[in-house]
Amino acid sequence: MLNPLQVLQELNESSSFLQPLAFTLLAIFLIFLYTCYSSTKTTTQKSSPPPSPPKLPIIGNLHQIGLYPHLSLQALSQRYGPLMLLHFGSVPVLVVSSAEAAREILKTHDLAFSDRPKSTIFEKLLYNYRDVASAPYGEYWRQVKSICVLNLLSNRRVRSFRSVREEETKSMIRNIKDSSSSSVLNLSEMFVRLTNDVVCRVALGRKYSEGEGGESGRMFKEILGEFADLLGIVNIGDYVPWLSWLSQVNGLGAKLDKVAKQLDDFIDTVVQEHMNHSSRSGDDDQKNFLDVLLAIQKENLAGIPIDRVSIKAIILDMFAAGTDSTYTALEWTMTELLRHPRVMNKLQNEVRGIVGNKTDVITEDDLVEMHYLKAVTKETLRLHPPLPLLVPRMSTRDVEVNGYNIKANTQVFISAWQIGRDPKLYDKPEEYEPERFLNNGIDYKGNDFELIPFGAGRRACPGIQFAMAVNEIALANIVHKFDWALPGEASREDLDMTESTGLTSHKKYPLKAVAFPHF
Repeated sequence: MLNPLQVLQELNESSSFLQPLAFTLLAIFLIFLYTCYSSTKTTTQKSSPPPSPPKLPIIGNLHQIGLYPHLSLQALSQRYGPLMLLHFGSVPVLVVSSAEAAREILKTHDLAFSDRPKSTIFEKLLYNYRDVASAPYGEYWRQVKSICVLNLLSNRRVRSFRSVREEETKSMIRNIKDSSSSSVLNLSEMFVRLTNDVVCRVALGRKYSEGEGGESGRMFKEILGEFADLLGIVNIGDYVPWLSWLSQVNGLGAKLDKVAKQLDDFIDTVVQEHMNHSSRSGDDDQKNFLDVLLAIQKENLAGIPIDRVSIKAIILDMFAAGTDSTYTALEWTMTELLRHPRVMNKLQNEVRGIVGNKTDVITEDDLVEMHYLKAVTKETLRLHPPLPLLVPRMSTRDVEVNGYNIKANTQVFISAWQIGRDPKLYDKPEEYEPERFLNNGIDYKGNDFELIPFGAGRRACPGIQFAMAVNEIALANIVHKFDWALPGEASREDLDMTESTGLTSHKKYPLKAVAFPHF
């Protein structure tokens, strides 16, 4: 388009009949057209949304999401790219499926994407967003996260509970040894109990597993199972508001109310027991999480009032994140080791070579030089991140990402599962090869975006160190003390790898194996 001043100059030189008034009006008109053209061009360039598949009226792209959302989104993103815009009902949803795009969201524009979307299920089960994981971004979230990081999940606090991890691991090893060498063990169940017992002792000061806590222990186990299942359900009313009534018809609303009340009754009773004995003294490092929270509340150390509801919400977070994701990582690691005897043998050789014929439980001091064990853990998290799509985020303002304009209030799903299987990042990405993590600095703590099973940035999981401390000591002991085989005549090709549905991706069917004492 010609510059309007050039046009005016040419007209002035060639058209002597133009009167001054007409010339002035024409100048204004041409400048107006040029301004509108430039503004429209700039706006078009800046407001381009990410690629998006066609959507249906009312439901948007919901019909394209199956029982395994991470698989459905992988198929769509392979066609529409690593930044893809979907619409779940009336809600815009950005799907991020490359390390480069994840870096933009979780690092470059972390602040703009630090909020959490509203969810009826999270609202009812997590004390109206008073926990750390689902709380809206703001002063309350900053304070409760600070409490958790500094007082509950710091390096010093995690190390202080080392004896709990070692004792519960020793108990698991003893239970395996007490079983006949021909007995088929339900390893999934054992890992659930291990992680639950560790979290209970650390968070509440005692175990509440079945057999330990009597009837209350059995009920607590059942309620936690229902709680975890409900967290993974999609409530259609969150995306199509005029269908919210369906949750009352299909029973979801009633079940949410029931489980929320049962959990609250249990946790409230435990909190009251601790308050009744709050005068007891002792080493701060040996206090459980609940004692620490009550002390912070009593001494008003948080900067904002921490009431009883907040305390219960934070404790519930410890179970939601500390139990499910930890046992899931252990379960998938042993599954992959049974499928890959070469890797199992190499890991056993490393562990046994470092600790020898040690008859007692392996301690955390023994883990320092176990580099292959750490590589095995990373490879498992690459292929089987506990939350394949992480916990959704939401944009707080309009922001440009990789040339695309992302509107405020857009939900963001980051596919840690697809990033971990990206052939641009990993050679033979579908193969289980822990060696790829030897002699490189890639880690899962949120700094390397090709491996983000726990997220990154402000909303990354603050309990990474706690979870992996449980995982590593348990894994080292079970491969050191036993040789493992699948039941009966089953071959490794027979091992079912079907994933469960829901927020956390563990095995659909329990992992069962036979243990043969090595020492």
